[in-house]
Amino acid sequence: MWYFGIIFLIFVVLLFLLPLAIHFGFRVPENPEKTDPGSLGLEFETVSVPTVSGKHLFGWLLPVPGAESTIIILHGWGGNAEQMLPMALPFHRAGMNVLLIDARNHGHSDRDSFSSLPRFAEDAEKAIEWLKRNHPDSSRKIALLGHSVGGGAVLYAASRRSDVDAVISISAFAHPRWMMQRFLKQSRIPNFLSSIVIRYVEWVIGHRYDEIAPVNTICHIRCPVLLLHGESDRTVPIEDALAIEEGCRRPHITLLTVEGAGHESVEKIKLHEKELIAFLQDCDFPIRLSYVSGKLHKNQQRER
Repeated sequence: MWYFGIIFLIFVVLLFLLPLAIHFGFRVPENPEKTDPGSLGLEFETVSVPTVSGKHLFGWLLPVPGAESTIIILHGWGGNAEQMLPMALPFHRAGMNVLLIDARNHGHSDRDSFSSLPRFAEDAEKAIEWLKRNHPDSSRKIALLGHSVGGGAVLYAASRRSDVDAVISISAFAHPRWMMQRFLKQSRIPNFLSSIVIRYVEWVIGHRYDEIAPVNTICHIRCPVLLLHGESDRTVPIEDALAIEEGCRRPHITLLTVEGAGHESVEKIKLHEKELIAFLQDCDFPIRLSYVSGKLHKNQQRER
C-alpha cells in the first residue's frame, strides 16, 4: 500500500533529521573575550592549558605574589573567562591566585565535537593538573568555582578527586534530565520525542544523566561545598538547589540563597562576597586580614 511507503519515508527522514536538529539546537554560540584583566588594572598571564584529545584551553592566571592557594573559575554554557572576571576579583583581593579558563568550544579555547557537563569537568580537572605541574607553590590549596553547567561540572570533578580543598557551585541544576525536560517543554517538544532526545544525548556524551547529576555527585565529595543560588532564578529554579541539599545532608555542605538574584545576577551575588571568602577561610585558605569577616554559620544559609 502506497501510504505505508509514505509513512515509512517520513519516519526515515525524521530519524535522519532528529540528530541534526539536536546538534544544531545545542550548539555553543561563539562568544570570544573582547577585553582582558589588564582593563581592570590587574596583572595577569595568558595561559594555554592542555586538555583531552590534544586540545588546549585558553585562560588567564591572576597571580598574587607569595600566595599558596588558587581558585579555578569555570563559566557556564556559552560563557567565557571574561564574564567570570567580576567573580574573580574578591578572591584575588583576598590574597588568592585566580585561574580563569574557557571550556572547550568556548571563548578562545579550541573547538571540539560537542560540549557537555562531563567535558566541562574534564577541562576543570586538566586545569588542576596543569596548575600543580607548572605552579606547585601556588597550588598547595585548590578551590573550584563554577557557574550553571560549570557549577555542576566542578561538583562532578570534585567527586572524582582528593586534591580539591573547597568547591563553590553557583546556580547549578540538580539533574541534567530535569534541565532537558524543562527546555524541551518550553520548545513544545512532545513527551514521547523528549524521551528519545534525552536518550540520544546520553549516548552522544557517553554518560547516563544519573551518573553526572549534581544531586548524586555531591554525596561523593569529601571537601566542603558551598551551594549558591538566586531565589529568582528562572533558568534553574531554586528548587534544584534545595534538591541538591536535600539529597545529601552533611555538615560540610552549605546552601546560601540570594534574594532577588536570577541566573546571571553577578552583581547581587557579589554583594555576598564576604560570605564566600569566609567560607574559604573556614576551609583553612589563607585570607588577607582585611577580608576576615567572621564565620559562615548554618543559620545564614537562606536569606529572606
